[in-house]
Amino acid sequence: MSAHSPLPLAISARGPLRGTVVVPGDKSISHRSLMFAGLAVGESRIEGLLEGEDVLATAAAMRAMGAQIERDAAGIWHVAGVGVGGLLQPACALDMGNSGTSTRLLMGLIASHPITATFIGDASLSKRPMGRVIEPLSAMGAEFTASPGDRLPLTMRGLSPAVPIEYTLPVASAQVKSAILLAGLNTPGLTRVLEPVPTRDHSERMLRGFGADLTVEETPQGRMIAIRGEAELKPQQITVPGDPSSAAFWMVAASIVPGSDIVIANVGLNPTRTGIVTALRMMGADITELNPRTVGGEPVADLQVRHAPLSAIEVPPDLAPSMIDEYPVLFVAAAFADGRTVARGAEELRVKESDRIAAMAAALAPNGVRLEEFEDGLAIVGTGGAPIAGGAPIASKLDHRIAMSMAVAGLGARDAVSIDDAGPVATSYPGFFATLDRLTDRQP
Repeated sequence: MSAHSPLPLAISARGPLRGTVVVPGDKSISHRSLMFAGLAVGESRIEGLLEGEDVLATAAAMRAMGAQIERDAAGIWHVAGVGVGGLLQPACALDMGNSGTSTRLLMGLIASHPITATFIGDASLSKRPMGRVIEPLSAMGAEFTASPGDRLPLTMRGLSPAVPIEYTLPVASAQVKSAILLAGLNTPGLTRVLEPVPTRDHSERMLRGFGADLTVEETPQGRMIAIRGEAELKPQQITVPGDPSSAAFWMVAASIVPGSDIVIANVGLNPTRTGIVTALRMMGADITELNPRTVGGEPVADLQVRHAPLSAIEVPPDLAPSMIDEYPVLFVAAAFADGRTVARGAEELRVKESDRIAAMAAALAPNGVRLEEFEDGLAIVGTGGAPIAGGAPIASKLDHRIAMSMAVAGLGARDAVSIDDAGPVATSYPGFFATLDRLTDRQP
């Protein structure tokens, strides 16, 4: 995935958002669908897959290691897997683009296979530390040669049979947990991960659905997840629900723009992912769940969101694992709330696609938002519903969520907010700006 030319964009205030939105498929579930189907014996069918650049990087990597992956004319993806233990030596480096999830989870898969792989990525991904995954996978027997700071480019050599471990997560990270569990798939015996703070549990739900022998036990120390290795995964038919992280931008946009009334269809509401809904409701957001249902083991509903005045809150730090990707747009909601919102306990934001705390502080402050930056979050003094000043250029830092969050901020600004590069939005939500035009009755 080569570097792209910057795509500058200015977003200014518009009328209310009206209509129905179908957000892209959940990114976390899309990645895992391709990986688990690629390890199953037989053909899986995946509907609703997110076709953003991050997920396509996962598809390309699984193809490079032997899985047959095709998309038909109806948009359904067909995956014929190689079986657990059957990954092949890739002929060239695996280009992960901007996707940290692809990189860390695939490192887990490869760790217990007798193959060598090199991971490369774009400038943003190449700055992200991989040490938190390298440590447990090294204990299982994998060997790594990484760039300084445990960064990409990185070459790893898996070990088969690998060594089962019991590992306590030092920080809340669904990616690290999942990497260890995926390594455990092809490792004899039981591999255990102790999770002191619960994180998104898509890997556990989906691995069980594919037939893995996986148990979850609540202990005084946290959730103990155990997987028995040398599994045989069975092909599945998967319907990917809408991504709550993508839905969050519309939840905030409709909440801050007067007169807005939208329905966001088919949103995944896994309890480990709904911190943003909880936080916005605490602030007074008008969010109603319609037609709740279960799809593929995941809770799903349509969300009706109407404009409502927001009030400042202290965001409970224990919500952080269930909304870590949504903090940037929550900061935008706080900019329009009445009073001083304090959102802390989110140190993980420092090592995402960008340093999202610093990036959002640097974007909001020049556009007239009063704030205070902490190591683990921000305190933001809101306008009480009045427009923010706007008028200043912002740097997206090659981060899709920074770009989309500041586009939402522009909807409530007196003067346009200028984004230096909206191109990275394609990694997770290729149709975001076209959808914004439609919801605000503006022709492209």
